[in-house]
Amino acid sequence: MQRWILGLWAALLAPSAWGQDLVVHCGRLLDGTGRPAQTAVSLIIQAGQVARIVPGYDSLPGVAVLNCRNRTVLPGLIDCHVHLDHEHSEDDLAIEVRREPAEQAYYAAAYAKATLRAGFTTVRDLGGNGVNLALRNAIAKGLVPGPRVICAGTPIGSTGSHMDPTNGYNATFRTGLEPAAGVADGADAVRRAVRRQIQAGADVIKVAATGGVLSYVKDGSKPQFTQTELEAAVQTAQDYGLRVAAHAHGAEGIKRALRAGVASIEHGTLMDDEAIALFKQKGAWYVPTLTAGRSVADSARKPGHYPPIIAEKARALGPKMMGTFAKAYKAGVKIAFGTDAGVFTHGLNYLEFGYMVEAGMPPMQAIVSATRSAAELLGLQDKIGTIEPGKTADIIAVDGDPLQDIAALGRVRTVVQGGKVVEF
Repeated sequence: MQRWILGLWAALLAPSAWGQDLVVHCGRLLDGTGRPAQTAVSLIIQAGQVARIVPGYDSLPGVAVLNCRNRTVLPGLIDCHVHLDHEHSEDDLAIEVRREPAEQAYYAAAYAKATLRAGFTTVRDLGGNGVNLALRNAIAKGLVPGPRVICAGTPIGSTGSHMDPTNGYNATFRTGLEPAAGVADGADAVRRAVRRQIQAGADVIKVAATGGVLSYVKDGSKPQFTQTELEAAVQTAQDYGLRVAAHAHGAEGIKRALRAGVASIEHGTLMDDEAIALFKQKGAWYVPTLTAGRSVADSARKPGHYPPIIAEKARALGPKMMGTFAKAYKAGVKIAFGTDAGVFTHGLNYLEFGYMVEAGMPPMQAIVSATRSAAELLGLQDKIGTIEPGKTADIIAVDGDPLQDIAALGRVRTVVQGGKVVEF
């Protein structure tokens, strides 16, 4: 992995950058590993890290105590699919044309703060227009509050694909595109596009293996990169120490991306049995984004909310996500929590837990998908994702017991990031 990436994460996770000494009294502790809850324990936090977990309600001379005796304490949650520089509305096209990037950055800062307030202390931002990279850096420097961000920069797609930013525009706006803008055709151009995103500061590479819903591409499921192009993207990213996330709805595109060696499939709506077998063979992760599917399907029922080409896809693909998730979970596919926040309102990321449970995943496993499993997908399992000695002290406290009522994860009352209590 590039030295600058290692340096960034060393700065983000260094105790001196975030931490303080703190004692947290936990009425109930779910440590994110999937182990049973512990009751009446204390977390001893020193220099921004979990030093130890002790029974009873302990204290240390001169160290602040955070009283969560009537709450459930969990690791800071991780959302592996967000778009912090955007939030969908009926005026998307007008906003894209009229709003300056500098103004959009202020909106992005507000979206980041809402995400952190909801208990998500780390996110993977899977693509935007460059504001996301600047936001990541501002958060890392402590200039604005927000989750730690692993950022994809600009997503990469073929000409006319779901990631082609000129879809829906007239010819005046469809000129001058090159790989720097995320549009690439052929293996060599894809390699160049990946390198351009790495040059811009991306931590992960995002490609569009198939069409999607919220674009002017007619079919949301057909493949949009060849096998050779996807292999070029993955090989180039791996040469630089980065992983690749593939947006993919249709089965053929999912399978091409998995054969190419992507780390994760985003959405995965129409995966078939062969795709499920490939997930397991390759050890790839499935990031389901059920909330986005439910949201676009609901919005498509409102007359005029979407242009007809988008509404038709939303009605066709959105409702299928729950069934796919249930099938993949039962088959043993590795699942990491991700919502596609930005397609819906930031800060409502917790809704995903309810949909996962509704589709048949036990509450504990849903929690693990947003803690230990999500950290593994990001390659940060040694630093975050669980509450264990030596881990960064990312901690939240919620009202209620999410094992009995998964909606409790929407009642976040306290957020600790890197050992520091976050003030809103």
